[in-house]
Amino acid sequence: MADQTQSWAERTVETPPQHGGFHRGVAQVGQRGEPPTAAFDAPHETTGTGWPDAMESQPRLPVGHHLAQLRRGGEWSGAGGLFAFVCWGIWAISARGNLTSPVLAFLLSLFVAVGLFALCRMVGRVVLERQLHRVRRTARGSHLVTGAFLVAVGVAYLQQTEWVVSAWNWASGLW
Repeated sequence: MADQTQSWAERTVETPPQHGGFHRGVAQVGQRGEPPTAAFDAPHETTGTGWPDAMESQPRLPVGHHLAQLRRGGEWSGAGGLFAFVCWGIWAISARGNLTSPVLAFLLSLFVAVGLFALCRMVGRVVLERQLHRVRRTARGSHLVTGAFLVAVGVAYLQQTEWVVSAWNWASGLW
């Protein structure tokens, strides 16, 4: 072994050119005629992490976990729903008539809000989980969008109430 006190340049030894078919810059990989995979003839073991069966091999989470994930952020949808319900109530009482049409209108609004929530969850799954490989732990974004929609629905109900609009116009005329 070379003396370790010498610098690396002094320990380097030149290889003679007649040494076993050595060519500078060319590595000898294997014997000629031997297939390139002959050195790797180990048996294949399936690990379950490859494509396309990657999703099937992962353990499924219980339903309770998914429901808990959907509840996180629900206060936004709840607040928007409460606001829309109060505004709907003001509008329905001001109409002074049969409540069948107003109830159907409110149920349709809630149905659209549920569809919007589902659409936001689906877009989040495609974009965040599949494209960006991020894990979603809550549904806060979907609840926030749904709550904002329900607030807009409530404002729309108030805009159809005559005495609320006249009170708004009177209050805005003071400034």
